[in-house]
Amino acid sequence: MPESIIRTSDLSRNFDDLTAVDRLSIDVARGEIFGLVGPDGAGKTTTLRLLCGLMAASSGQAWVAGHDVAREPQAVKDRIGYMAQRFGLYADLSVDENMDFYADLFGVTPTDRDKLLPDLLRMTRMEPFRARRAGLLSGGMKQKLALMCTLLHRPEILFLDEPTNGVDPVSRRDFWTILYKLVDDGITVFVTTAYLDEAERCNRIGLMDRGRLIRYDAPDKLKSGMAEECYEVRAPQQRAAKAVLRSAQGVISVEPSGPVLHLFLDPAKTSVDALRMNLPEAEFRRIVPTLEDVFIALVQKTEKQ
Repeated sequence: MPESIIRTSDLSRNFDDLTAVDRLSIDVARGEIFGLVGPDGAGKTTTLRLLCGLMAASSGQAWVAGHDVAREPQAVKDRIGYMAQRFGLYADLSVDENMDFYADLFGVTPTDRDKLLPDLLRMTRMEPFRARRAGLLSGGMKQKLALMCTLLHRPEILFLDEPTNGVDPVSRRDFWTILYKLVDDGITVFVTTAYLDEAERCNRIGLMDRGRLIRYDAPDKLKSGMAEECYEVRAPQQRAAKAVLRSAQGVISVEPSGPVLHLFLDPAKTSVDALRMNLPEAEFRRIVPTLEDVFIALVQKTEKQ
């Protein structure tokens, strides 16, 4: 496995009685796209702020690009790019003017700026819009401009906080194409998202809920590595079938998925034959779970422990 470029050990952050990040331990390899996935309030943004040195940890440690975040915050900030959910673009400035402003802010020399800007504009396909004011750009274009501004000082690691939230599907796809190009150029990407279809695009993901990391691995391994079995259940009365299954011993989770139910069961505690006794009209079919299935099952399994 490539060397670690981000590592945490029991990293925690408390806000009075609320634990936003609870003993987080992860290892991110250089040159990968790592996704932190979870609903609103899971602790994703707080984790990013801790890793970027923008917030002090309550306990635990974090190392980014070979530097202790608590002891060497400036060394960390010099090596990273951080794109917050609401990046500070200036609506009255053009695309070029926004980039010039951030280049000055980062101390990028005019020579380096002239070398880098054409590549960034070409990569994002923003050349035709250089004179357009940022306030008149579409949501997807604003995110591309924010990304370009974040990349101006050539960071080793790119931290992105839900960068495609509220962006249309085509712009989301384009944005991820850009991220793959950045990884090909040697940049490590750490991205948070609530979109499980985007999580599929990451090399590895961490599933996070209420401040805790439930599990992390490659998406395919998460889907195939569950000890529990997943079934598609088709029943004439879906709501009634769901109630019966949910009350049965050994059922981890059962959730609607269009016209069918997706069921996780513990094979050590129950079986399809046992469940079918109370649902004789239902059809059970073993399936490979989706990431959404896995996430829901793991959350509910954790809650029952």
